[in-house]
Amino acid sequence: MASTRSFGLDVGTYGRLATPEAVLDVARLAEELDFDSIWLPDHVAFPVALRSVYPYSATGAFPADLSEPLLEPIATLGVLAGATKRVKLGTAVLVMPYRNPVLLARMLVTLDQFSGGRIVLGAGVGWLAEEFELLGAPAFAQRGRVTDEYLEIVKAICAGGTVAYHGQTYRFDAIHAVPGSLQRPHPPLLIGGLADPALRRVARLADGWLAVTIGPTQLPERLAALRRFCTEHGRRYDDLTLVHKLFLSIGEPKPSGFGERAPGTGSIPEIIDDLKTLFDLGFQTVIVRYHGTTVAEQRAAIERFASDIIPKV
Repeated sequence: MASTRSFGLDVGTYGRLATPEAVLDVARLAEELDFDSIWLPDHVAFPVALRSVYPYSATGAFPADLSEPLLEPIATLGVLAGATKRVKLGTAVLVMPYRNPVLLARMLVTLDQFSGGRIVLGAGVGWLAEEFELLGAPAFAQRGRVTDEYLEIVKAICAGGTVAYHGQTYRFDAIHAVPGSLQRPHPPLLIGGLADPALRRVARLADGWLAVTIGPTQLPERLAALRRFCTEHGRRYDDLTLVHKLFLSIGEPKPSGFGERAPGTGSIPEIIDDLKTLFDLGFQTVIVRYHGTTVAEQRAAIERFASDIIPKV
């Protein structure tokens, strides 16, 4: 793994500030403040009656009002590819079973071509069962196998040439995949998730791991498991890219889903220590998301993070 330390901004495509003006403001601010990347989460529509449990909060509640604005990430990436010049453009994470894999692959190829090779695919299996039902996606219980096959399809189409695929959940005869992605053989692929199946997916199929909100107490065990799975699958652990996404709250500690203070929340010294711990564990990039109520508040928090925290890490 490279020893570089970089920071990304989640531009917030759900929540009160999921508006074109606010998202573009954050994206442009990222370039102004020399962030390395911007990232978009993935949801398509929220149900009015929510039964599913959000796996990354202390209470199981989703960290936004589900009636607030929601922007689709692939369409938003197309806008941001034209609105920015330097930052990498990533998904954190795209739910693979939601979209037809051939269509998704062609979209990602197109975005990578137009952006000059700046796309990063963060991918996951999803947690919101109601959304699977709404979109007519494959069965929620089969999402792991579906994700594996869709990832294989996306990688093959991004590589370009003549592509055919015959799997258990999806199959097609040979097609022309021209052009392939600008990045070769495909845009960087990161897998999100904390459980063993996600870490095994990293070792088998991906370029790295995208961890979300997990605290420093649990991380060493998860990293040890990832190292073990890499050995089992003949991968070099040190070749992986490690990325961590957290929710920023300067001055106000928040509980995590693991019974402790959530990393990225609390006093400035606490947040600095959180980031140093992540980098010391081998993470190369930390993505921050700030849930603001106004564009001015969001901008102020991000600027404070850039001026008061990043230089001390």
